[in-house]
Amino acid sequence: MRQLRIADFGLRIEGPAVFIAALVLALLAVPLGAEAQEPGKAYRIGTLTTSAPTAPESGHHWASFFLALRELGYVDGQNLVIESRYDEGKPERLNDLAAELVRLQVDVIVAVATPKVRAAQQATKTIPIVMVAVVDPVGAGLVASLGRPGGNTTGLSILSVELSGKRLELLKEVVPGVSHVAVLWNPNNRSNALQLEENTVVAQAMGVTLQPLAVRGPHDLDDAFQAATRGRANALMALDDPVIFIQRERIVALAAKSGLPAVYGLTGIVETGGLMSYGTNLREHFRRAATYVDKILKGAKPADIPVEQPTTFELEINLKTAKALGLTIPQSLLLRADRVIE
Repeated sequence: MRQLRIADFGLRIEGPAVFIAALVLALLAVPLGAEAQEPGKAYRIGTLTTSAPTAPESGHHWASFFLALRELGYVDGQNLVIESRYDEGKPERLNDLAAELVRLQVDVIVAVATPKVRAAQQATKTIPIVMVAVVDPVGAGLVASLGRPGGNTTGLSILSVELSGKRLELLKEVVPGVSHVAVLWNPNNRSNALQLEENTVVAQAMGVTLQPLAVRGPHDLDDAFQAATRGRANALMALDDPVIFIQRERIVALAAKSGLPAVYGLTGIVETGGLMSYGTNLREHFRRAATYVDKILKGAKPADIPVEQPTTFELEINLKTAKALGLTIPQSLLLRADRVIE
């Protein structure tokens, strides 16, 4: 396992330059914290996710996580070792990858999204698991309750089920005549089924027809958009899922090619050209996950640490994309937006 370095994240001083510059300076300058664990001990953290923490599509989120760990006194190569395992969009590999982390006797497993958390739980009942970007941990059966998770798992939820209906309402504000919405979802992700159920209820009340299109991997995207065209969809919604998120640039391009106004759940998609998103700030989400790791390494039991739910959500709108689609964003919506790309 090689040590993670700044260069590994592929970060460049461009795009959101202020954030990246501050991040790089902080990673280089933050000293080892006073709360660091006992001298001489190196803690081993396993990460279980879809793509490598250094991959461009997820590097910024993981950089926030590692920066937060450093601020808490954990420095890779000094008192911390990172073991990264990722399935590259092949869920059949998850159980083996989780088992590898268990054999390595990591101190904590950080698992991103429901399928990864479930694989980690199947691999161990004793090693603490910190879940990240999980939609409905109680509904998915990952924890007993938010206040008292029980077992060896705790972490953070992104509340996508509750927000799914709101995203559909926002889409209706932007495209008042919308009647048929294609929905990209991953059947391998239990939380996607929960999101789809919520959207179905809201859509029926709005008089909108949903067209669920399964995306289990990158190879499904072309077929999904062709089906949306055949079904005469006039808008698109992409559910919160790691497979869908890491393919966001391609999805944005296909949506533009198909002329489909689209709403997304996770922040970071609008800056790649997506029309609109409403949901949790993933960078902040990953940063908060580091505090869970810290508590566990200091002796707290996952069963007793409440699952954290976001209290603020961000609305992002891309006016360039709206103009390309021939849409006029209502002023009332622009005033509510947290970020507008012009």
